Amino acid sequence: MSLKNILVAFNGSEGSVSALKYAAALADETTHVTVLVAHSDHDIVTSSGMWVPSSARAIIEQANIDFVGEIEARFDALRGELNLGNRLHYRREAGRVDSIISETARAFDLVVIGQDLPTEEVNEHIFVHPDRIALVSGRPVLIVPQGHDAKATHSHAVLAWDGGRAAARALSDALGLLEDQGHVTVLSVGDTDAPRPSKDLMDHLARHGISATRQKIPATPGPARALLAYCREKDPCLLVMGAYEHSKFREDFLGGMTARVFKRTPIPVLLSH
Repeated sequence: MSLKNILVAFNGSEGSVSALKYAAALADETTHVTVLVAHSDHDIVTSSGMWVPSSARAIIEQANIDFVGEIEARFDALRGELNLGNRLHYRREAGRVDSIISETARAFDLVVIGQDLPTEEVNEHIFVHPDRIALVSGRPVLIVPQGHDAKATHSHAVLAWDGGRAAARALSDALGLLEDQGHVTVLSVGDTDAPRPSKDLMDHLARHGISATRQKIPATPGPARALLAYCREKDPCLLVMGAYEHSKFREDFLGGMTARVFKRTPIPVLLSH
């Protein structure tokens, strides 16, 4: 495995705990894992709000300190079970959460993020949007479902393949992980002919020592639901897919496959754009 430098976006949620444990499970004796707590301040004091009394400002500042302190305490409680020693690093930064994570991720092999949904009790000041980070960072993003057991036995990995640019980028980003699994199902969703280049893809995987099989499934009741149903039935250890082959605006406006999959996935998903 070529992963030597992993970034974990940690916000103290159950999803981020699962992400941190997954990153630790991916690490070998030479891999470094950096935990990043990115948070926006609760500060309501701006250049137009100088009227706010100093006592109120002190309360706000203390609330920020206590808020981040709770996240740090949860991270400290997990340190011992990660078994990373001096290869585990910690940093925190205030600002625009997605921007901080995206900019930091560019100097890492992989960013691992927990599956947190807006409907859950996750404070908006620490909420992370994995799809935006995949789009902006230029790095692969691995999304880990809450409660996922990183040490569980699974049969294989799945590569969602449509022959497009995003899928090709996802394949390249995930090759090290796919090599570790040994067997990969190249999955196409829909009743159309297999996307090109089919034989070249299978040869490429074989030359990396990966045993691969091709499979097509119907796109009913929709490609995202079909893909999720396949993952629930077959229980692979990893789903690799490209993110936003169309524009993100179009995906958001129409309800895109990328968001539907990562918000509902029962298994870790590696997104690349």
